[in-house]
Amino acid sequence: MKKQKTKTQENIWDTPTEETKPVDNVAEQYSEEVEKVIKTKSAPILTEQEYDIDGLMTDFPTATDLERFVYDETGIVLSLKGRANKLKYQVAMDALNGIEVDPKFIGTENPYIDRTELVPVDPIKEVPARDRSLPDRSEIQNVFYSPVIPHPDEEARAQDKKVHMLFRKYKNGMISYEILGPLEQRPHGEKIDKFGRTRPEVIKWVDPRTGEQVIMREDGTLTPQGKRLRAMMQTFKVNNTNQWQVWIDREFVSLNDSVAHNPWDLTK
Repeated sequence: MKKQKTKTQENIWDTPTEETKPVDNVAEQYSEEVEKVIKTKSAPILTEQEYDIDGLMTDFPTATDLERFVYDETGIVLSLKGRANKLKYQVAMDALNGIEVDPKFIGTENPYIDRTELVPVDPIKEVPARDRSLPDRSEIQNVFYSPVIPHPDEEARAQDKKVHMLFRKYKNGMISYEILGPLEQRPHGEKIDKFGRTRPEVIKWVDPRTGEQVIMREDGTLTPQGKRLRAMMQTFKVNNTNQWQVWIDREFVSLNDSVAHNPWDLTK
C-alpha cells in the first residue's frame, strides 16, 4: 500500500514575513529621523508680550481707567495720576506683563473708591494732659474702676450711655479720676450725593477721655468737679455705706513686725 504524501495546509492568518537584510550601521538607519526631531525641538518659538502701550492707550484713556484695569487683572494698586503720559502707560504695561514695579508707583487705596464721595471724618483729638500736681504713678495706694458713670456728652447721656472711669488714690491723700472711653462716631449735617442719596456732611468723634485729673487735693479739699463726682459716688450704695468710702477714699494701715510687737513706739 502506497503512502500518500500530505500537503501542508497553509494558515491563512499567518502574514508572510519578508526577509530583512541586516543593517551594517544602525546610526545610518535612524539618522534622518533624529535630525528631524532635533530641528523641530531647536526651532525658536516667537512670542509677543500680551500687553503693549498702544493697546493700553487706546482702551484706557485716563489714569483712573488704567489703574482700575491693572487692579482687576493683577490686584496691584498703582498711583498714576499726574504722571507723565508715556511713563504711566509703561508702568501699567510692566505690571500687566509681570515685571516688578518701582515702589514709588504703588498706591494704597482701591482705585474704585471715589474720595470726593467719601464722608469726611474728623481726626481724633489728643488725650488731655495729666494734672502736673499729681504724684508719680508709683505712689498709688489703691485703684477703683467703674463702667457705669453717666456720659459727659448730653446726647449720649440722654441715651443712657455710660463711660469707663478710673479712680486713683495716692499715698499722700490725693484722689484723681480719668475717663478712659469709649469713643464713638456721630454723623453731623446732611447733603445729597451725585446719586441722589442723603448722606452726612461730616462724621465727628464723641471722645469723653479726660486724662488724669484731680478730685481731692493733698490738703483734703475737693476741686469743683471733685465735689460732684464724690456726691455721685456716694449715691452708689454698698451695704450700709457707699462706693466712695468703701472703694475710693479708702484708708490703709500698714503693719510691720515692730508695730505688731510694740504699738506704743511712735518713733518707728
